[in-house]
Amino acid sequence: VGKTTSTASLGAALAQTGKRVALVDFDVGLRNLDLVMGAERRVVFDLVNVIQGTAKLSQALIRDKRLETLFLLPASQTRDKDALTKEGVEKVLDELKTEFDYIICDSPAGIERGAQMAMYFADEAVVVTNPEVSSVRDSDRVLGLLSSQTRRAETEGADPIKAQVLLTRHDSARIDTGEMMTVEDVLEILAVPLLGIVPESKAVLRASNVGTPVILDGPSNAAAAYEDAVARLIGEEVEMRVLAERRPNLFHRLLGRTA
Repeated sequence: VGKTTSTASLGAALAQTGKRVALVDFDVGLRNLDLVMGAERRVVFDLVNVIQGTAKLSQALIRDKRLETLFLLPASQTRDKDALTKEGVEKVLDELKTEFDYIICDSPAGIERGAQMAMYFADEAVVVTNPEVSSVRDSDRVLGLLSSQTRRAETEGADPIKAQVLLTRHDSARIDTGEMMTVEDVLEILAVPLLGIVPESKAVLRASNVGTPVILDGPSNAAAAYEDAVARLIGEEVEMRVLAERRPNLFHRLLGRTA
């Protein structure tokens, strides 16, 4: 659905405001956040190394080359997800809290251990979903876990996790033909506030392929949507916009050019 893409762009946009931001990849065994951030060749130590005490947090953190306040803590490609212990994750997050304004945990797909550890200690949650029935149904399940199987849910008197939905791969043309759900339908099912609407865009794929968060890869409607989402995330009043990638018309396609 675009969780890793969204993690990278939300983190980069927050770092652009001058905040210190740490991105933590919880997808042990199938890490991708380092690829999207263009840092795959700089990984020496990872989250599991820090949890197991074979490396210090300062050794595993990778500073972004474009934004000096943005850091990445990569996942391990060779370990099992059982290496993520609740005590170990809590210790790493507590240490990160002393150095960073925002810690964004990139959850793996599904609801197994990596996802459980990514959400357990959260203060806020951004539930990334596509306007498709199966995706929305899975997101509804995740919202149920956020309200029942997290530290805040288990702590008497604690405020619940603040959850918002980020709708990605929005395609107005497919919605008009009934192939995708409307924004209103998605919100009616999930019943949580809308953080943003990110359009289907070739810019996202292009940015991922070159190892750059789409928000740093030049102007695009996807980048603008993530900028709006981050502004709302930090409490600004921003009008909700539905941006769409311009499609080439038949005349320009015949000429081999795009509008």
